[in-house]
Amino acid sequence: MQEFLQTLGVSEQLFDYLIMPLLIFCARVGDVSINTLRIMFMMNGKKNIAPFLGFFEALIWLLAIGQIFQNIDNPMSYLAYAGGFGTGTYVGMYFEEKLALGRVLVRVITPKPLPDLIEYMKERDFRFTNVGGEGRFGKVNLLFTVMKRDSLKEFVDKVQSIDEKAFYTIESVKRVSEDDLNVMDDKPRFNMSFFSKART
Repeated sequence: MQEFLQTLGVSEQLFDYLIMPLLIFCARVGDVSINTLRIMFMMNGKKNIAPFLGFFEALIWLLAIGQIFQNIDNPMSYLAYAGGFGTGTYVGMYFEEKLALGRVLVRVITPKPLPDLIEYMKERDFRFTNVGGEGRFGKVNLLFTVMKRDSLKEFVDKVQSIDEKAFYTIESVKRVSEDDLNVMDDKPRFNMSFFSKART
């Protein structure tokens, strides 16, 4: 590649201190982003797409580390590698948030029933369980529900608007028994054919 660029008039110094570090940076962003998505798909039981992503993650990493060894005396390569790792982490988290893949279990604990919240959940066809319990300071109300991750923010905002002191916990759910329910279906939040296929 270096010889090809030199035929185009690119100097060796420009290649070593700008082009090569930039390529290493981009490669590292790619493989770390893929790693984040691969872990997300693994946690959600997507057995078909996770190995596919793992293959390209390893391939890109080998290309990046190979260039590091070829330019071991170039400090810009190290900076590009580290910078790509940090940027790739951010990019992977951004795509993970946008995909909003999977489901979550939400527990809401309040000192009294929340009829407005229950009505809100019925209107949106959420499946839930509402039971009474005993807390440190007396009787409490416990509400359990499983929902798509892309519905989580709206639900939490609703809980806080009804009772700002409500205590809630959120956990990832790998699989549910009622996959035929519309409320459980995973649908992409933005159009990308690759990820749309991966979510089915």
